[in-house]
Amino acid sequence: MSDLFPERIETERLVLEAATTETLDPLELYEHVREGAPHIDEITEYVTWDPHETPRETEEFLELVTEERENGEGATYAIRPKPGEDGEARSASEDSSGDQREPRDGAGEFAGFTGMSVDWDLQTATFGAWLRKPFWGHGYSGERAAAFMEVAFDRLDLDAVVVTVHEGNEKSRKAVSRYIEAHGGRREGLLRNLEINMDGTVANVHRFTVTRAEYREATGDGAD
Repeated sequence: MSDLFPERIETERLVLEAATTETLDPLELYEHVREGAPHIDEITEYVTWDPHETPRETEEFLELVTEERENGEGATYAIRPKPGEDGEARSASEDSSGDQREPRDGAGEFAGFTGMSVDWDLQTATFGAWLRKPFWGHGYSGERAAAFMEVAFDRLDLDAVVVTVHEGNEKSRKAVSRYIEAHGGRREGLLRNLEINMDGTVANVHRFTVTRAEYREATGDGAD
């Protein structure tokens, strides 16, 4: 397996565990991503995948992300809250409605996925994430994004980070704006007809970027 990407990333409140065929059970994962899973239509409204129809589809997904990791093309991680994380709502994540949730103990639960894909020719990492609805509104997306930026710039020595948000997903756009600006980046604009949705319709997409120089200046990291 490629050593380019960490197998495990810890933040103040989260553990990010590499998603592979060895670390996740496809049958258990299927219960969270299948058609009819709780809140699945809301979860997938602005993402680039449809609910899975069979456990085999979930298994194929794990095989795909495992292959991408082994080939050094990117890494996908399962998001799990740490013990003691009580679920107190703080801010919205990319794919959330921003709803405020009752305090809950979600320690160790599967909260969703996050990943980065790397274009080595362009020296760019593209971030993405989705969360199960009980974990919306906790600020988890910004927290894992900060950790991912360390990987992209300090470990992989890339030149830029990219995050995109579909037009209409205002909660996500605001959340991404906050953590991008906190790391010195900016919103570049609304790119028209950039992506094809799962239903075949065309999507306009907000594009956000952070360069390595902007990240160094914003974080006070003078490494080159």
